[in-house]
Amino acid sequence: MTIKEKTFWLDTVEILAPTHQEFPQRVDVAIIGAGFTGLSAARTLAKAGATIAVFDSQTVGWGASSRNGGMVLTGLKLPASTLISRYGKEATARMYAASLESIDFVENLVREEKIACDFARCGHLEVACKAKHFDDFRRSAEATAREFGHQQRLISKNELQSEIGSAIYHGGLVDESSAGVNPARFVAGLARAAERAGAAIFEHSHVDQIQREGASGWKIATARGTLRAKNVLVATSGYTSRVTPALQKKIIPIGSYIIVTEVLPEKLATELSPRNRMIYDSKNYLYYYRLTPDRRMLFGGRAAFFPETGNTIRRSTEILRRGMLTVYPQLRDTKIEYVWGGTLDFAFDIMPHAGQLDGLHFSLGYAGHGVAMSTYLGDKIAQSILRGGEQSARTIGNQSDENPFAQIPFPSAPLNLYNGRPWFLPLAGAWYKLLDWLT
Repeated sequence: MTIKEKTFWLDTVEILAPTHQEFPQRVDVAIIGAGFTGLSAARTLAKAGATIAVFDSQTVGWGASSRNGGMVLTGLKLPASTLISRYGKEATARMYAASLESIDFVENLVREEKIACDFARCGHLEVACKAKHFDDFRRSAEATAREFGHQQRLISKNELQSEIGSAIYHGGLVDESSAGVNPARFVAGLARAAERAGAAIFEHSHVDQIQREGASGWKIATARGTLRAKNVLVATSGYTSRVTPALQKKIIPIGSYIIVTEVLPEKLATELSPRNRMIYDSKNYLYYYRLTPDRRMLFGGRAAFFPETGNTIRRSTEILRRGMLTVYPQLRDTKIEYVWGGTLDFAFDIMPHAGQLDGLHFSLGYAGHGVAMSTYLGDKIAQSILRGGEQSARTIGNQSDENPFAQIPFPSAPLNLYNGRPWFLPLAGAWYKLLDWLT
């Protein structure tokens, strides 16, 4: 069987072309990027009556929004202890609360807009690759409960068979609040919701230049034509380019790769993942995996650090298959049907950032935790634009419209040694592999 070098999720959904719209001369907000962030912002802004144009150089959801594993995860990439030492307890508590709110936000949006995207609160399982890592889980769970009031559950090694059909791990940590989703169906539904609210979406419309025009706003040159906008939101994630050089220098594009098997027998699928969790391991150079809604094994990881090319995608197939068989030798005779790569956006501090830089609004840096956070922060940036860019907070129901990620520093590379081309990625990959061996 020929392996399809394409995103599996896109074969499960028909992403309809946006409704034909006349190219506008002027809008309230121009949004660059038709993924989770941009479309979520477009929906919120358009529902408030703003005129919105969304531009994407490819198609709706073409980038990370359809290339990910569909894991809707709690927490942030860094451990609580690191965040507290860096930002203090109060700021960290606000950011952690935002990570929990982001999943509620996605769940409510899916319900409100009636998006059929297989959203399910199945929880996630982090598995310990070493006994020391399980000890780290215990400390992390205790800190999370103590500092944030959020409960997680430790699974000892001799109980782990109830969670995963693999014998190689030293225990696990379960968080029941996390969810799974079909990301392509979700982003397609989000695009339709934004259009229903009144936003105009323009595919195959590369933005070539963004130029400030005094206090009146911005001039945006695109492949379709030129327009003016009062505000601009950059929502380009790992595909941030020289069009916004100040932001490009703050974002590292890192490749992540995924294989998907043929449909598995129901008994085998249940053996591999009895509770249908979103699963990832405790390494820096990690693997992440899950069952798809139609019972395939989706298995991903940093098979190469560089963003996707035809060569890195093909090489990743065998690398990931070997990794999958290390975890699940039961799949040795199972065929691989899909392989693809995508580009994640990492900031130098491995944190999300959303705010303003040189007058441009932005939301970037999700570091592999972006399905919920990008959708949530798209809404938060939209609210900030509607308030005139102010970052003041007010409470709506049980949720605050404060954006805690606008209030943390957004660092550039040390000594200004980075111009947007990640020349250091092979060194970073080697370093993380060494860390995994040492720790």
